[in-house]
Amino acid sequence: MITPAQAVLGSLLACFAGAGLSGITARHRRLAGWVAFLATAASSGLALYAAATALVAGGTPPQEFLRIDPLGFALKIHVDGLTAVFLGLIASIALPAALFSIDYLEHYPDYSVARYHPWFLLFLAAMYGLVSTTDMMWFFCIFWLLMTLPGYALIRFENRKPENRRAANKYLGMMLLACALTMTGAELLAVTSASASGGALKYDFDSVSRNMPVLLRTQPVLVALAFALFLAGFGIKLGMWPFGQIWLPDAHPAAPSPVSAMLSGVMIKTGVYGLMRYFLWLVPTEAQGDYPMAVWGAVIAGFGTITLFTGTMQALKQEQTKRLLAFHSIGQVGYILLGLGTCLALLPTSDWSVVSLATLGFYGALLHTVNHGTFKSLLFLNSGALLRATDTQDLNQLGGLMRFMPVTAITTLIASFSISGLPLFNGFASKWSLLVAAVQGGGAAKFLPLCAAIAILTSALTLASFIKFFGTSFLSRTSARVAQKARQGPLEVGWLMRLPQLFLAALCVGVGLMPAVAFHLMDLALNASRQGLGAILAKTPPVTGGAVMGIAGWQGSSRFAPILFAAVLGLMFLLALGLARLTHVPRRHAVPWLCGYARETEGTRYGAHHFYSHIKHWFRWLGGMPRPHGRSPHAD
Repeated sequence: MITPAQAVLGSLLACFAGAGLSGITARHRRLAGWVAFLATAASSGLALYAAATALVAGGTPPQEFLRIDPLGFALKIHVDGLTAVFLGLIASIALPAALFSIDYLEHYPDYSVARYHPWFLLFLAAMYGLVSTTDMMWFFCIFWLLMTLPGYALIRFENRKPENRRAANKYLGMMLLACALTMTGAELLAVTSASASGGALKYDFDSVSRNMPVLLRTQPVLVALAFALFLAGFGIKLGMWPFGQIWLPDAHPAAPSPVSAMLSGVMIKTGVYGLMRYFLWLVPTEAQGDYPMAVWGAVIAGFGTITLFTGTMQALKQEQTKRLLAFHSIGQVGYILLGLGTCLALLPTSDWSVVSLATLGFYGALLHTVNHGTFKSLLFLNSGALLRATDTQDLNQLGGLMRFMPVTAITTLIASFSISGLPLFNGFASKWSLLVAAVQGGGAAKFLPLCAAIAILTSALTLASFIKFFGTSFLSRTSARVAQKARQGPLEVGWLMRLPQLFLAALCVGVGLMPAVAFHLMDLALNASRQGLGAILAKTPPVTGGAVMGIAGWQGSSRFAPILFAAVLGLMFLLALGLARLTHVPRRHAVPWLCGYARETEGTRYGAHHFYSHIKHWFRWLGGMPRPHGRSPHAD
């Protein structure tokens, strides 16, 4: 039986082999697509095996596969609980994205798939390696750059469009800057660690972690500088304010929709992984007294609150489908940062009830990382289906698509409810957890309830934004463009594009109805990650257990209420439907009344441009204004 580390190595090799084969077969577009999908399936299966094995076994020892002594670093792969969660997320998003790509690329007959499938697989391999290596130089010099360059190539896939080339250049510049910042931080810690121990220079994560108590006592300023570099570098990667606004809203719309799903659902999550790994797992428990956790918690929670508000408010102004979703990626990352900041702010205490809240905040952050990957990937696939059907991203030109694209409409509605944090959907479970931790942690950190209040308000703004997104696309009167496209043929996409949407929608509903299963996986992840400060989180009662649930008030709702609530709603709906049919009241169809003097035209149809005019005016100072009304770039 292979070990988890060997399985991860196998997933990397499967991606490399698939990249080569898909490039060789690129002249046959669909054959290359199926080759890339099968390679993705093989690598995803190995990654899921590695994750499941590590979670069940409670963690596995690292394995070394390649050592370069003159440079002081080695390829060492370690699959602990935290890595297992991210491996599972990457595999679960990559597989539907690869399947979706087979038909989706027919939208680009003038572009060779040799510029897509090989880069997609290299991009995937880099992410598997990034979250599983324990050597800082392999992390930054090899896998980070291996992830950056394919991402650049995929974003500029439509390289004949100057706006796409500019977006790719922004992405490349920001990712290289992020790499330089984080690598500088790692170099500072590694060199100082070697000096403190009197040994050879090592970039191994565990070696640096063992020397952190000495470094925090003797070099606190240097360590603080290194952590500030980590925050800035990983913050650029994940889209934290103010960095995300520089590159992310341009890169996501420019990339093909399956790549947008990978960028938002997975790639930016590697920044979250970096923050969690370095701010919690790098510092051992014996250094807790010298580590200013509360300060870093306040800083991260503050940046998270600003990020979630500004990103969501800027998304509210958008009228292009993928640009709106891109700004929401920034906003949702803010919730993850708030949960992580809450954890760090509440952890340095001897009161176990407060430490339990810190654990709850971390669970909320980690679960929202997974949930956001699921529903945001689904939304980008939905937007890709809309673009495939209508050849536009302009919400003002869409309308009435519910009758033409019912499967896409239903899955979009599920994803919209999920990102808005409505009960019975996965976004509610994670948002509720981190908000409960922030509100009830106000006794130990006074600023947290204010951050939570802003986050709750922002969830309402998210719902408002997706009322516009879904309403103008599917529920409004049929637009002239949609009517014209419908006359040319069916608008609903094929099953190779519908199945990935249904799979991700099922995950959104499944976690929403059974959050206790997701929290149990979080329990397993922490129990399999007992290094550094993660050991303290693992020692607290699990958030689905009685002690913490007495504080958080979550146990009952997580195990019983969602399914019960759904059953009650279903019965009420059936009762209302039965009563409506018993009345035998006929439906009356009438032409809309437009004040008696205007015919029904495109000018009298309510479009995305007309939503929330006053809010957009009041918050114009935040930036992120949409392109002038009437322009409809097709960039995808």
